[in-house]
Amino acid sequence: MTVLDTRALNRAALARQLLLDPADMPALDAVTHLCGLQAQEPQEPFIGLWSRLRDFDPAALSDLLTGRSVVRTHMMRCTIHLVTADDALAWRARHAAMLRQRILGVYRREFDGVDLDELAAAGRAVLADGVPRSMTEIARALAERWPEPGPRVLGQMLIVLVPVAQLPPRGLWRTKAGVRNLPYTSWLGRDIDPLDPDGSDPVGQALVRRYLAAFGPAASADLRAWCGLAGLPAAVAAIRDELVTFRDERGRELLDLPDAPRPDPDTPAPVRFLPAFDNAILGYHDRSRIIDDAHRGLSVAGERAVLVDGRVAATWKDEEGTVIVSPLRSLSPAERTAVAEQGEEMASFLSDHESRRVQVAASPH
Repeated sequence: MTVLDTRALNRAALARQLLLDPADMPALDAVTHLCGLQAQEPQEPFIGLWSRLRDFDPAALSDLLTGRSVVRTHMMRCTIHLVTADDALAWRARHAAMLRQRILGVYRREFDGVDLDELAAAGRAVLADGVPRSMTEIARALAERWPEPGPRVLGQMLIVLVPVAQLPPRGLWRTKAGVRNLPYTSWLGRDIDPLDPDGSDPVGQALVRRYLAAFGPAASADLRAWCGLAGLPAAVAAIRDELVTFRDERGRELLDLPDAPRPDPDTPAPVRFLPAFDNAILGYHDRSRIIDDAHRGLSVAGERAVLVDGRVAATWKDEEGTVIVSPLRSLSPAERTAVAEQGEEMASFLSDHESRRVQVAASPH
């Protein structure tokens, strides 16, 4: 079986993630291809798409949110993702058990004796009037009936029991707004797709294909780390005949779509500025294809990353119109120049062309 080294996996991941060459595609198509963008920080998806699309206009993504073509919702790993409305409706039932278990994993004692189906029905009844509410407002409406968890914890459970979208202006470009929730049924005009009654799991099979198109080649453990779903081995087995397999240098079996891009490992990789919590990093169990183990915690902590030669080589932040880059390794003069040039473009994007200031700190010794 062909062994793919770390550099080959890196270039494949960059190609799938639209990070090798800027993609000429509409924002909606990019969100679809990427299986959504992690979005607990509301402005980060704009940075993620700017780094991937040619001539990206942030207004296009805002329009998709207000036009209800994309939604902010709890999905993969029980985190807020920006996904297409079609994917939200198709995937939500398949994620429901995982979402519930993620909350119970932290607050099982608080929900001891609580009938979660009854709680979900009560939450739907509260939201049935079509009035957008915060998580706390939903919980307070039911706190007298279920006092033990407390409003904050009760709210966290309710917004995963009832499929809800976070409404604009939350998540719009350069807009600060609190979270207001409405059920999919109210906001999108139809309910989530039900699970297949015969147990054949077409949604799980589609998730495997979609993940590999955006992240492969990848191991089953990588797929599980991305979506948080444990019950996908049957889906993988059902479509295995469609897939090709490789090994990584650790000997893990990697799955892939036969016609997906696997560029030459020597393909040049331009500097890219990634947003916080970008799935190009978080979408794997073994992240060594894109980030050194020594720096693995940076992505979980919400640090924004700079890719140099395809790998995380620096972090960055924006302070008063200046992009400040902090290298994690020694950068060559050519690399520093490339980072600075891309930092200028990022500063211009974030400031609506009012600033091109960038500071690249000294490399660590």
